[in-house]
Amino acid sequence: MELNSIRLPASVVADLYKDTLVETENEQKTIPVQDIKEFIYLGSNKKNILICVKYPSVLHVPDEQLSFLVTMLTACKLSLADIAIVNLKNFPDQSYKKLIKKFQPGIAFLFGIEPVEFGLPVNFPAYQLQPFNNCSFLYSPSLDELESDKLLKSKLWVCLRKIFSI
Repeated sequence: MELNSIRLPASVVADLYKDTLVETENEQKTIPVQDIKEFIYLGSNKKNILICVKYPSVLHVPDEQLSFLVTMLTACKLSLADIAIVNLKNFPDQSYKKLIKKFQPGIAFLFGIEPVEFGLPVNFPAYQLQPFNNCSFLYSPSLDELESDKLLKSKLWVCLRKIFSI
């Protein structure tokens, strides 16, 4: 039997995709934030590294940017298992305090999310590691911008080398 010819019963397919939202053109349904009890995130957070992004059209991160992020992680001797990626577009009313409480990060990366927009009571420039409330925050441009700009990418790489002692 070929891999492409395997047929799964509908109940198995439904179980596999029970957490996936599907929109049709005729019917758009949103889930109110208060109905979501847990943050939806990508990764296992084994090393307590939080990555915050904002992408309105995807659950986590677009494939291209995820590939770029995985390349960066690999260069830092990390993997998706070590981090938690949270798309803040899924949680517009959540405060940074809830994220910090949930993920307990030692470091939090804000890609394309300014510190004040994230809700932090301190503002700091891009590429400056900012300790606050038992966590170090690093703000930088979005993954899209970093991927396409060598100068921005090199500035981030200097920070990553310092943070992860590479």
